[in-house]
Amino acid sequence: MNKLSAIIGTAIMLTFCACSDSDSDNNPGNIPPAQPQWHLEWEDDFNGSNLDTDVWSPIPAGTPDWQVYQSGDMSCIELRDGMLVLKGKVNEDTSTDTRPYVCGGVWTKGKKAFEPGRIVVRARLGKGAQGAWPAIWMMPFSNSAGWPECGEIDIMERLNYENRVYQTVHSKYVDVLGNRNNPQYSITPSITPNDFHEFEVRITEDMVVFAIDGLDKLTYPKVNDGANGQFPFYQNWDLRLDMQLGGSWVGRVQPSTLPVEMEVDWVKYYKYY
Repeated sequence: MNKLSAIIGTAIMLTFCACSDSDSDNNPGNIPPAQPQWHLEWEDDFNGSNLDTDVWSPIPAGTPDWQVYQSGDMSCIELRDGMLVLKGKVNEDTSTDTRPYVCGGVWTKGKKAFEPGRIVVRARLGKGAQGAWPAIWMMPFSNSAGWPECGEIDIMERLNYENRVYQTVHSKYVDVLGNRNNPQYSITPSITPNDFHEFEVRITEDMVVFAIDGLDKLTYPKVNDGANGQFPFYQNWDLRLDMQLGGSWVGRVQPSTLPVEMEVDWVKYYKYY
């Protein structure tokens, strides 16, 4: 009887050890499974001597307020000291371009699409100017619905000399149906314009979150399953960085306050997995 007990006990111990060895091989050190987190997928630090034209294009002139003075003239778009510098200035040569002002911007339209994720742009807005309107913003990469049904995400806009910025979403629900506070669609956090700041947006299936310098400023949630065009934000986007001049929102340009610059140190894009 004692001999049989010993044999059974030995068999149990061998089975236990075999299972333990197998578990240890599959999970060395019994490390718990990794939790999803933000992973850097792409960045541009603007350290080269030329703009990456596989990603960016100069924004051309157009009819919307923000685009009236946009210029592909590279005197408005400069890579300087590891920065992308976007300028607004008095037009010094009206013989070929009769507009009184020109300004520079770049976009990824038609070139690089950003899936829902996290975008952070480190930038300095500087002294400002009367009629200046620098912006970091996003439009749908495939824009078939028309504005505002297609949606728009404004990561940062600044007017004139203000020590605050605007972080805003646009949609049919907000701009046509007038639902601006249910939920809150925009916020105007304070900044120090002469300092660099990290302007951020996170886009998920259920919300858009704006942040500055790592601190969340506004969460815009999906409500009622996005009915009435409330949440057109879970899609691919292009990214736009630009200095804008004039328009009905910011007001008239005062040429004596120009030139004005926005410096962009880097852009980073993350995905969550």
